Amino acid sequence: MKLEGIHHVTCITGDAPRNVEFYVRVLGLRMVKKTVNQDDPSVYHLFYADEKGSPGSDITFFEYPGAPRGRAGDGMIHTTVFRVGSDEALDFWADRLRREDVMTHRVEGALRFEDPEGLGLELTTTDAPDEGLVAEHPDIPAEHRIRGFEGVRAYASDPERSRALLEQALGFETQGDRTWLVQGDQRRGWIAYDPPPSDRGLSGAGTHHHVAWASQMDDHETWRERVIEAGMRPTPVIDRFWFRSIYFREPSGVLFELATLGPGFTADEPLESLGESLVLPPAFERFRDELERSLTPLPDARALRAASA
Repeated sequence: MKLEGIHHVTCITGDAPRNVEFYVRVLGLRMVKKTVNQDDPSVYHLFYADEKGSPGSDITFFEYPGAPRGRAGDGMIHTTVFRVGSDEALDFWADRLRREDVMTHRVEGALRFEDPEGLGLELTTTDAPDEGLVAEHPDIPAEHRIRGFEGVRAYASDPERSRALLEQALGFETQGDRTWLVQGDQRRGWIAYDPPPSDRGLSGAGTHHHVAWASQMDDHETWRERVIEAGMRPTPVIDRFWFRSIYFREPSGVLFELATLGPGFTADEPLESLGESLVLPPAFERFRDELERSLTPLPDARALRAASA
């Protein structure tokens, strides 16, 4: 029984229209699901991924309109790390982001930057043998496109507190004092813990909400039992329609989710039109008229993908 790397990463935005414009037009991801937060259906839950909406490429956002900026602190993820194929791809992205007035910082094998609300992002080259998970975009050459997740970086004052859970319960392997990697049959992913800043973290726009690790459908209940045996207090399995979820805070304070690899985003939409209309799980369909009146109008993601940068 193995976790298949990162399933998705969920973050917070206060400005969904600008969020769509950045992740679809600038970063070249595909909007694969436009829905609502199932725990607070008055707000959007937006999903961006590769062309197929694959687990392992899916960065998602809750929109709380006008939410003030937050800041990452102890027990919070501060950076999502995506893969690219080469140093030449990093050169391409450094130039593309500069033309969008996005400041970047180049380090060996990686390019660091922030989205318009200050969310930490990184592109890195990798030796991972995993299949590249890419989205089509007319302005981004195929060889330079984002290829899915590599890992996440979080702040932790004492990451040793997380060691037993990660290694004994979840099957991660240590990669040094502050990094743990999980290797599944198809994909791998990691979490690295950095010393926290002195300022206390604040949830808000431009912060990460949680990281989800990918589970096979048949293993999900067993993972929950392992987490309980490790002393955590996970939620019951929650049916999110496109996947099933378990949530808990790991000992360093980061909110973890274990999410199943199915049924997937094509359970209720054809692949060719993913993300183009508001889709609601069956339990929320009765609220459609009210939600369509109250949710923020969004730019046309299909048009953004077709537009020239």
